[in-house]
Amino acid sequence: MSSVLRIENIRMNERFDSKYDAIRMAGELLVKGGYVSEHYVEEMIKREDLSTTYIGNDIAIPHGTESAKNDVLESGISVIQVPEGVDFNGEKARVVFGIAGKDNTHLEILSNIAIFCSDMDNVEKIVAARNEEEIMTLLGGI
Repeated sequence: MSSVLRIENIRMNERFDSKYDAIRMAGELLVKGGYVSEHYVEEMIKREDLSTTYIGNDIAIPHGTESAKNDVLESGISVIQVPEGVDFNGEKARVVFGIAGKDNTHLEILSNIAIFCSDMDNVEKIVAARNEEEIMTLLGGI
């Protein structure tokens, strides 16, 4: 996980006016981390317009479209803590995971996040975390 999620890919106590602002930040963190090209961020927006990336339990997992796979340089995750939540089509996401998977690893990454976050206690721990190191520790098994 150390190369997939790095501490600089985590943002704490963010607020957003729209889900698109949250998705853009998640994507920009992936760009800055060297995981994806700039174009991938626009593909994340297109993916959200096709079908929401909100999965339940206050979690959204924005990612690029199938056509964006060539924009993925290496597998990576960004994590944004949004304690007050951001609206995803009437649902409140308090944690936004941006993901990019190289060579079809996105399915494994999605699955690991979904399994971890299926326990609402784990989601609450992410939302209550006081610093990036706590989130790194919580997500170390993903």
